[in-house]
Amino acid sequence: MTKYYADVKAKPDFVEVEKEILKFWEDNNTFEKSVHNRDGAAEFVFYDGPPFANGTPHYGHIMVSYVKDVVARYQTMNGKKVERRLGWDCHGLPAEMSAEKQLGVSGRKQIEEFGVEKFNDFCRSDVLKYSGIWVDMFKRIGRWVDFNHDYKTMDLSFMESIINNFKQLYEKGLVYEDYRVLPYSWAAETPLSNFEVNQGYQDKTDNAITVMFKLENGMNVLVWTTTPWTLPSNLMLAVGNEIDYAVMEENGEKYLLAQALLGRYKKQLEHATQVGTIKGKDLVGMSYEPMFPYFKELKEKGAFRVLSGEFVSTEDGTGVVHIAPGFGQDDFDACRAYDENFPVVCPVDEAGKFTAEVPDYQGKQVFEVNDSVMQWLKENGLLVKKEQYTHSYPFCWRTDTPLIYKAMSSWFVKVTDFRDEMVKNNQQINWVPDHIKDGRFGKWLEGARDWSISRNRFWGTPIPVWKSDNPKFPRVDVFGSVAEIKEKTGIEVTNLHKPYIDNVVYPNPDDPSGQTMMRRVSDVFDCWFESGSMPYAQVHYPFDNKEWFENHFPADFIVEAMDQTRGWFYTLTVLSTALHNRPAFKNCICTGLLMAEGGQKLSKRLKNYPDPNEVLDTIGSDVLRWFLVSSPVLKGGNLAVDKEGKEISKAARVALIPLWNAFYFFTLYANAEGYKAKEISSSSEAIDNYILSKLKRLSQIVKQGMDTYDVAMATNETAAFMEVLNNWYIRRTRDRFWEGDKQAFDVLYTVLVNLSKILAPLMPFVSEYVFKTLTGEESVHLTDYPMLEQIKLDEKLVSEMDFLQDLCSAGKFIREEKNLRNRLPLQSLTVVGDNLGFIGTQYQEIIKDELNVKEVKLDNNLAAYADKTVYLYTPLLGKALGKDMGPVMGAYKQGKWELNADGTLSIAGQNLTKDLFEVRLNMKDGVAGQAFADNKAVVTLDTNVTDDLRREGMARDFVRLVQQLRKDKDFNISDRIELCYSTNNAELAQALSDNKAYVAEQVLAVKVNNSCAEGTSADIDGAEIMFNAKVSDIKVA
Repeated sequence: MTKYYADVKAKPDFVEVEKEILKFWEDNNTFEKSVHNRDGAAEFVFYDGPPFANGTPHYGHIMVSYVKDVVARYQTMNGKKVERRLGWDCHGLPAEMSAEKQLGVSGRKQIEEFGVEKFNDFCRSDVLKYSGIWVDMFKRIGRWVDFNHDYKTMDLSFMESIINNFKQLYEKGLVYEDYRVLPYSWAAETPLSNFEVNQGYQDKTDNAITVMFKLENGMNVLVWTTTPWTLPSNLMLAVGNEIDYAVMEENGEKYLLAQALLGRYKKQLEHATQVGTIKGKDLVGMSYEPMFPYFKELKEKGAFRVLSGEFVSTEDGTGVVHIAPGFGQDDFDACRAYDENFPVVCPVDEAGKFTAEVPDYQGKQVFEVNDSVMQWLKENGLLVKKEQYTHSYPFCWRTDTPLIYKAMSSWFVKVTDFRDEMVKNNQQINWVPDHIKDGRFGKWLEGARDWSISRNRFWGTPIPVWKSDNPKFPRVDVFGSVAEIKEKTGIEVTNLHKPYIDNVVYPNPDDPSGQTMMRRVSDVFDCWFESGSMPYAQVHYPFDNKEWFENHFPADFIVEAMDQTRGWFYTLTVLSTALHNRPAFKNCICTGLLMAEGGQKLSKRLKNYPDPNEVLDTIGSDVLRWFLVSSPVLKGGNLAVDKEGKEISKAARVALIPLWNAFYFFTLYANAEGYKAKEISSSSEAIDNYILSKLKRLSQIVKQGMDTYDVAMATNETAAFMEVLNNWYIRRTRDRFWEGDKQAFDVLYTVLVNLSKILAPLMPFVSEYVFKTLTGEESVHLTDYPMLEQIKLDEKLVSEMDFLQDLCSAGKFIREEKNLRNRLPLQSLTVVGDNLGFIGTQYQEIIKDELNVKEVKLDNNLAAYADKTVYLYTPLLGKALGKDMGPVMGAYKQGKWELNADGTLSIAGQNLTKDLFEVRLNMKDGVAGQAFADNKAVVTLDTNVTDDLRREGMARDFVRLVQQLRKDKDFNISDRIELCYSTNNAELAQALSDNKAYVAEQVLAVKVNNSCAEGTSADIDGAEIMFNAKVSDIKVA
């Protein structure tokens, strides 16, 4: 007999399947074909956020890689051309930190001594050292991406587009240089942007101290601070104009602090008496004695006075704030508001160490001097109180060290000028989950501040600004291209990196003497400016691909984790709005975070997650893909990855193994029959048309989910379909396959071929294997997504058959609840509800067979079996009703409500819609029943078991045992057998004798003997039995 399909293993080895498919894809250039087959079609553009290649990929990278691949494969099958260009993020702190560690240098001074050219050359060679590991990982997980035309942020073309973006912003008046207090990483020797700061908050315990300053009138002002190291730089004190300050007196000394905060200083002021109250505004302008001598000469320039500050409150501290304008933005703003020429001191260098301006602490890191400062305060009688204070504090996201705030010069994008436009553009974006639009991202945009984009580092794109080195001839030049640099300076640039770009020095045209030179500012761009420039720079816009870019912007899709709402999503939005007043992308999946068990962060050091390579080598990529893309993480939730990877393994049971089981079943029986199946669109059998209709609906819903980037919709519907396919359709039609029913083969073939297409983006390896095995065609990934127009979706049939399955599931639940095994027949079942006329003879036979009952009864008197109750969705109800919630809950508790014909609920004068409540049915006492069909119907079972029913159940149990014996003995599915059994239990013997014909038919026995010398022993409902079987030589006509 001809076999038309390859032999398929009953238990798949997904890893081996994937290795076979990977080799096939590589040998046949399947990815390249999938792209070029769509030449001339509409293009689908997605931005691939470039990873740093000086580290190895982790689960977060793998997760978003899967999502990118799912979407790209689907859009390709949907008729689009989807080019997938890989990018590498090469600049910035990660690269420099790695270079410093390997070279044994640290900080600006040592790097300059080592040589900027050598340092940057090392960064260039080092930054891609793990790129091979990334490429191998992408290949192994089946992520199709173009490795041959990748882009790198350190390429000249990429960098040229970045400086062009800057010049455009400059010409629009949207960049400026200013002196401001910025979050500063002393360990990395660079300022950080606001969204970088938001990546690194940790709980930090500090010494909070209260100290005394002496006013000119002799009163002592109590001041609270958590940064003792900033006190040597104190220049002012701030009070709240309308705050009441208590004057306390003890032994002739007067002490001043907020009236509202006296209770916090009971111990320190226990012997003091309040002698007066002063409004804050009456303190403004008073001078005080400098606490430290380092900047006392600034008193003549207006320092060491009391000023007012709106930021001063009585929530903590003393109601008086110490002002060090070099180390706090509020401090800086308050001093500049007091006097725009106010002197700002910042005696801390790039490494966070005190300079010679503070000789007592010179060369010491600021956090190291806290104890010394407190000791000095104590010795000088100025320390009033010391306490521990735990608060959320920003840490450097790269070095894991606490930040400081430091006044310095920086270049800024004037985000506040176009913040409202960003908010408007955000409304055009489809966010998944949708609450990100007006929630996490929208609120971040609403509060967006000007963005510091310059870094005083080495390895990065240079700020393209040249300034005059002579203040008598001020001039600023900004260049936006290599050609412009050559045109204006006569110098040809082939490398935009430091130190080469800094060799571009030329005469200032405004100095007639020719002595003044134009020199570049020393800073480089924050690498987040580079990432925000990625859409333009990856295609060298506007120098190349101008028309293409302008016709394909914004991108159709991007995806990254939730934290990128403060990072890449934000920088893309800033630059796209500033440059084009458009969103940068149309659709965005914002994923949640992957965690270890117990909510811990995934940690290489703690080894609290399974190694991704081991998972791929033992479980497989398709399983891991399904585990990740079907999880809550694609809806913005978090997902725990257990240390042993057991939950990942379980994911195979949801879709992959069910698909394989159906595939195996088909090839097994089709080969046994020697039948080559074909696709069909209808059948004479209702159950065939049902599964075809369900297939079409699956195609529609998966398409809807994928079109709206709701991957969870696609995976959830797939899981439900697999359950129906295996545990309803195949189970109920198994006999037809055994009988060689060609329609059954054709229907299942149609389902499997199209299922492999529908699922190709979600499980690319297994789908490819199934498709190629069944069809012999080249690749499922070179086909179109199946619309199945030829199949008529019979909504009525689907509704009825779904109802039957729901009914049977409810009936089986009753059996489990009453401990009545499925093989034990029962006398009757009653279905209760309205509009049950469709349950005719054919459907009743299905119910009888599924639930093993002798009779099916129908009834419409629901009240005789169950009581209706309602369950209110109180969180939703509270939002909808507000103050009217109370009366509704009162009426609910009293049972005063009424269901309306239109499905709404009348209660306490309110008419509640269906989304605010749920109708439930509670069984009456003595009824063995279960509600189903969204609580619109009930099924009940007659649970009385007669002797005849019991014996029939025993025979059915015996059939199951013999079927297992056939598998254990590896009989062929068509083998006829000779069966023997032996039992001393009279009731079991009677049961098998009465049902001998049934047993023989079910197990394909041509001979059944009630005597057995040896065999397998088992227990049937408490009765022992021994049985055996062998393949029979008896020929059956």
